[in-house]
Amino acid sequence: MSAPDAETLGFTRHDHAHCVAEALAAAEARCTETGLRFTAVRRRALEILLEEHKAMGAYEVLERLQQEGLGAQPPAAYRALDFLVANGFAHRIERLNAFIACAHPGADHVPAFLICRNCNRVAESLSLPNAVVLEATSGTSGFAIERILVEAVGLCAACQQKADT
Repeated sequence: MSAPDAETLGFTRHDHAHCVAEALAAAEARCTETGLRFTAVRRRALEILLEEHKAMGAYEVLERLQQEGLGAQPPAAYRALDFLVANGFAHRIERLNAFIACAHPGADHVPAFLICRNCNRVAESLSLPNAVVLEATSGTSGFAIERILVEAVGLCAACQQKADT
């Protein structure tokens, strides 16, 4: 990935075409090696999520699929999104009740999301020291963590600049 900061993606300039191609290739490779079916609807749903680093609701994805003649009913979009999340190709952003493509497909990671409260752009970060600490302390307490969700809300640099002018 040719981003200035490979740790956080979404608010930084990068080669977006390469970013999209890399994520699709990773998804295809993983599906091939694990025997998962990467159907046309699943692939297109991932492409739609990859087009912007902005979280999208299921109905936004459904609308795009319908415009292209793929998946006319809501279950088609939800099934595709569920598949993408279950297999690490996308994440669900709880705060926005929306989905975003994984910026680090294939990486074993606990993502942290930086969400702009103004434009709803989302950056996924691999820098997650608090989750590592939480995971380590859970082992000593006997608590088995099943899922960690970190969503930080604030203003991206572009929205901060707009607010200053």
